[in-house]
Amino acid sequence: MSPESRAIATAQAFIDAFNSQDHERLAGTLNYPHTRLALGRFRTFDSAQESVAASTAAEPRLADEGWHHSVIAKIEPVHVGVDKVHLAMTVERCHENELVYNTFDTLWIATLDENHWGIKFRSSFLR
Repeated sequence: MSPESRAIATAQAFIDAFNSQDHERLAGTLNYPHTRLALGRFRTFDSAQESVAASTAAEPRLADEGWHHSVIAKIEPVHVGVDKVHLAMTVERCHENELVYNTFDTLWIATLDENHWGIKFRSSFLR
C-alpha cells in the first residue's frame, strides 16, 4: 500500500471511529504528540489517554448541535513522502436525517511513526 493510500485509510478510520464515538479506537488513529488547531487555538495531546478524555468531553457539545455523523466529502493528498502525507479535506457534519449542517475545510498530516500510520496534526476551519 502506498503512503498516500495509507494516509487516506487512516483519515477514514478516524472518521469511522469518530462516528461511532469509540474514543479508544479514535485515539488509535493518531500519532503522539498530536496537535490540533481549531476554533483559534492549538491543543496538543501527548498521549492516547489525553485524546480519549478530550473526545469524551466533547460528546455533550456534539449532542447539543444535533450531530449524528461526519462525512469526508473531499480528500486530496497535496504532498506525499515515504513517511508523511498532507491531506486537504472537506468534512461535512450531518444530522440523523442526512442533512448537512456544517461544512469545513481541514488540513491533516498523517505520519508513519514506529511502523504506525496516524494523524499527527489537524488544522480545521471548523465554525
